[in-house]
Amino acid sequence: MSNVSDQDDDLTPSQTAGYKVGEKKSIIEYKDLDADDESLAKWKASLGLNSTSTGPADDHRRVVILQIALEVEGRDDVVLDLSTPEKLENVKNTPFTIKEGVEYRLKVKFRIQHDVVSGLKYLQVVKRKGIRVDKTEEMIGSYGPNAEPYEKKFMIEEAPSGMLARGHYEAKSKFIDDDNATHIEWSWSFDIKKDWD
Repeated sequence: MSNVSDQDDDLTPSQTAGYKVGEKKSIIEYKDLDADDESLAKWKASLGLNSTSTGPADDHRRVVILQIALEVEGRDDVVLDLSTPEKLENVKNTPFTIKEGVEYRLKVKFRIQHDVVSGLKYLQVVKRKGIRVDKTEEMIGSYGPNAEPYEKKFMIEEAPSGMLARGHYEAKSKFIDDDNATHIEWSWSFDIKKDWD
């Protein structure tokens, strides 16, 4: 058994035994694939393959993470704007507060451009005083290019509570896909307190 504190920011996705990533295809190849198959046509439409929007020519990113937010019922969302390098740097230097014991969920707003992205995942490692206390891996899914942003809500979680849980936490997060392409990676922090102030 390995000690959690000895693991250094393990932001690698878990591997599912027997799962093999499909062959990479272009949008045109997907559009032409089994054109007579009705169920496949519905799947392709759900990926936005009928769209002509592919994204700005001067922005080569396939996945643009616009924001990630902490959603708590009855409160305004705590929004972390990740849309530009400057805003990403601001997130790194601006911790926020989570009230102990509160139920919350993360939600992400993102845009896909230029190509289909298969198996997009969110990975997060949280440490307190250098010791890993949590690792999250959330499957977001496969998406095609679309001018309108997508939104994915994660499972509801409960913040730790009690005197020992209160304090400052450091987190590292990234979005990765089935091709092991890292689309964004950043550090951020938060404090768990007795109340929201």
